[in-house]
Parts: sequence; C-alpha cells; structure tokens
Amino acid sequence: MSEPAPISVILADNHALVLEGLRSLISAEEDIHVLATASDGERLLDAVKRFNPDVVITDLQMEYLDGLGCLTQIRQLCPQTRVLILTAYTDGQTMQSVLRSGADGLLLKTDPPEQAIQAVRQVMAGQLVFPAAARRWLHQAPAPTPTVTLSERELEVLELLAAGHTNAQIGKKLHVSVNTVKFHLQNIYQT
Repeated sequence: MSEPAPISVILADNHALVLEGLRSLISAEEDIHVLATASDGERLLDAVKRFNPDVVITDLQMEYLDGLGCLTQIRQLCPQTRVLILTAYTDGQTMQSVLRSGADGLLLKTDPPEQAIQAVRQVMAGQLVFPAAARRWLHQAPAPTPTVTLSERELEVLELLAAGHTNAQIGKKLHVSVNTVKFHLQNIYQT
C-alpha cells in the first residue's frame, strides 16, 4: 500500500516574515507540501490557478485583493480547495465576516504556530476550524438587527467547535451522529 499524497498548500501573506515563518513551519511536516507562496491577492490567485492546491492559507488583509475577495474567486476556480483565513484581528465582526464568507476556518496570528499545521489537517478531514477566541462573540448580546440566524443546536455545535472539539467529540457530547454534526456545520456555512 502506498503512502497517501501529501496535502498540497499555498500560503499568502503580505508580511515576508510571517510568510517565511509559515512556509518553514509547514514545510517541516512530511504529510504537507508547500507548493507556492504569495505576497498579495493577485499572486495568490495565479498560484491557485496554476497548482490547484488542497488548502490555501491566506492573510485577511493583503494588497490588490484581500483574503475574503480571494476566497470568493478560489471557490469559483477550485471549489474543492479548502481556505483558511489568517488574521491578527480577534474582534467579533471579523470572525463573523470570515464565518459568513464560507471560509473553512480562521487562524489567528496570535495562536501557537503548531495550530496552523493542525488546522490544515483538520480542514482536509472536513472540519471547520475556528479559534477559541470565537467563543467571545458567541456569548455577546445579539446585534440589534442580526444578519445571521442560527438554531440553538447550530450554536451548540459552533460553540463546541470553537472550544476545539472534533466532529466526533461534538457528536458524542450532543448525542448525535458525526453526519448530523456535519449537517449542522453545512447549515452554518450556508447561513
């Protein structure tokens, strides 16, 4: 039996130090291969077209086209590519906009570096990756005119996900199947 192909990744950040740090960290993993790096949105989209990666990790704020703008175009170019948004912003508005955009996850630049590696593997396993900091905005009073309406069960799933639980752990805690957890996550995406 042959080894599974490594997870192919493209990295994008407008800060050379962050980009090089991520590249070095991820390149050290045997099961993940960095195909290319990009310092702005245009270069990222060029690399995605050329390499068709499994995962893209992109900074939220970049020149020419930001991370969410890139996400929209990546979904059209390569719908199967998972996209992780990288940001230094931990405010609820940023987290909500990333979740609403249909990103596969959010990485905070303040998180431990190993979290990026874990996140790549998690999104490849079909999990939504959201940092523990997301719990802050989950518990805040609702905005005067909420734009996203999640069911009570969807909020429970999202809260457990933000706490770092896997789909299987969430299913066990909520006494539902993993497929039911995935169904709730799909509904959250489409909201």
